[in-house]
Amino acid sequence: MNLNEYFARFRSASIAGSANQYHFKADGVTPRTGRVFFRIDRAGEHQYSLLFSNSVDSTFSDGAFSRRGMLCDSWQILSCRIGLCRSIPEGKVEEMTVGDAGEKCDIITEGWQKIRFDGKEQKDVAPGEFFTTDPVKLSFQKGEYLCLEMTYLGTDLPCHQQTLMPIYNKTDAGFVYDVQMPVPSMIGCDAPVAKRVVFWGDSITQGIGTPNNAYAHWTARLTEKLPEENSYWNLGLGWGRADDAAAEGSWFFKAKQADCVALCFGVNDILQGYTATELKDNLLHTVQALKALGIKVFVQTPPPFNYVFSHHAVWLETVRFITEELKNVADGVFDTTPVLGKGPDFPQKARYSDHPNAEGCSLWAEALEAPFRAFLEQ
Repeated sequence: MNLNEYFARFRSASIAGSANQYHFKADGVTPRTGRVFFRIDRAGEHQYSLLFSNSVDSTFSDGAFSRRGMLCDSWQILSCRIGLCRSIPEGKVEEMTVGDAGEKCDIITEGWQKIRFDGKEQKDVAPGEFFTTDPVKLSFQKGEYLCLEMTYLGTDLPCHQQTLMPIYNKTDAGFVYDVQMPVPSMIGCDAPVAKRVVFWGDSITQGIGTPNNAYAHWTARLTEKLPEENSYWNLGLGWGRADDAAAEGSWFFKAKQADCVALCFGVNDILQGYTATELKDNLLHTVQALKALGIKVFVQTPPPFNYVFSHHAVWLETVRFITEELKNVADGVFDTTPVLGKGPDFPQKARYSDHPNAEGCSLWAEALEAPFRAFLEQ
């Protein structure tokens, strides 16, 4: 299936953040088998197809090991299957924690179905390649989980190093928690939707700061309040920068498949020493590039963070630029400071931790609901 056909037919069915943040090394000789669990946000029986890519979307830390645009080496999928997760012993699957689920991997998943690629059970993945699985019909209740099991072989492969999702690799002792597994960028579902909405930002958008597998990040809390007739795709990545977004690489390619994009960038640019001019230029470029494609854009100010004093001026100028100037270019803006900052005396300081915790994310979603709903209804 070509990508134009894929994005015309399939939309995101999970608000988990799972784009390619990092890459890892393997021996290329020993097959690895991994499982990853996604919460599904759309009820009913539909065709599902998973989207993968084989390059790194954003820059990790200082970029010494992993940076945007890196093409991972060729690798091979030996087998792949999807199962449904409705319960775990002594609890619900949404209560599964990272630490205790490895031993339960073999008993919490049912209804396994083989996944193919252009009719074949195996797939040779080329450097930088985007690819999709053949559609398979699955039925979920909202909040149930999809488990992807994949056996694969390679030497340099993409992964999501700071994932909040339960990910396990199989060892002689059974499945153990291990994030080093290629994961889908999107769980595609062919249910019709009114609008395709993308949340694009850094670790705060991804959900870092909230518990693993809790779906308590602000994007998850917000989408619980928004119309179910839309689809919602979380492209947040830890360490991601406005500079990465403005480069218009694989990350931008994913974001531009939306009808509406919500941007929340700036924290990592500030921490990595970008000037206010550089950050503003990158934000403006990204907004203009998306709008040139007919996409509506909503911009949030960089959340308060416990910035050192030398970063204050850049943060303040970026907030001013978004709320006073960029609002005339974007289709909506929202200042996170009143919700997440420590009040008028210390607005740049984070009230609910640098990476907002579940309480902060809940309050953020409450404050954001009305302006974001108005943005979607434009």
